Amino acid sequence: MTYLRKYPFVMLLALAVFSLHCGLAQTKSKKYPDPAVATAKTVFPMKLTEAEWKARLTPAQYYILREEGTERATTGKYDHFYEKGTYYSAATLQPLFSSEAKFNSGTGWPSFYAPISPDAVMLVKDNSFGETRWAVVDSKSGSHLGHVFDDGPEPTGKRYCMNSAALIFVPEGGKPPTSSKPN
Repeated sequence: MTYLRKYPFVMLLALAVFSLHCGLAQTKSKKYPDPAVATAKTVFPMKLTEAEWKARLTPAQYYILREEGTERATTGKYDHFYEKGTYYSAATLQPLFSSEAKFNSGTGWPSFYAPISPDAVMLVKDNSFGETRWAVVDSKSGSHLGHVFDDGPEPTGKRYCMNSAALIFVPEGGKPPTSSKPN
């Protein structure tokens, strides 16, 4: 305490650095806010019967999106795919991720550091396999897309690890998809 009384500028400098650090953190979170967390009370606007989902989706899409399945690592078509464009939900056809946020995570799944907008996806607590993780779901239907982890690159530090079968890629300048099933 005597040190701070003797050198008050040290306290002011420390406060300035702390304020600057907090300001940067707030700016970062404003640009890439976390998606909302879905609960048991969350109502998703798109509701289909299981028969309707099965008719709408391929068997692989159904397994991932509706049964919360996971592709084997390195088998998805978007793992090492880096064209410019937008990734849409195979369940609802809404835009989810931009190629600008895609990076090579080395995990065997397509990975993004942020969704195209925070309301495109929601997070669901997943306690399967004896650990707590955060599942990523389509915000319109609650369909399973993958998981998010805190080991991604800047600017967010997040890794949205998605299943290729849950996504439909549209090249930059292309028209949004009109069907869940590939042509």
